[in-house]
Amino acid sequence: MAVRIGGLDHVVLRTTKRDEVLAFYRDKLGCPVERTLEMIGLYQLRAGSALIDVLDTTVFTVAAAGPGESLYDHFCVAIAADSVDEVLALLDARGIPHGDPAQRYGATGDGTSIYATDPDGRTVELKITGGDAAPRTA
Repeated sequence: MAVRIGGLDHVVLRTTKRDEVLAFYRDKLGCPVERTLEMIGLYQLRAGSALIDVLDTTVFTVAAAGPGESLYDHFCVAIAADSVDEVLALLDARGIPHGDPAQRYGATGDGTSIYATDPDGRTVELKITGGDAAPRTA
């Protein structure tokens, strides 16, 4: 199977106005809170098949991360692939800077993802669906 885009998994928004932002997405737009990690100030709201993550930066300070750093953290795209190694090989072959695979929570639950960097320095999380969910060992 070739690697292919499955859709948007989640978007992470940074804020110092947690209550107002939560009220906007939860109460005004109708996105229910699905998961909360108060220790790091993270609130995950369901938006159809995707999530909107609200990160309270008064609770958890995140390092500067490129354009729009005060309001935007990253977005995540679900990709279908047979294995994590297949995705790593594709990223390396195309010269896309990336981090190591890790288990992270998203719209489809826990799973393996890789943080990559676009040409403007934005972080793009690639959440792997289907196939082998863990890196293969030699």
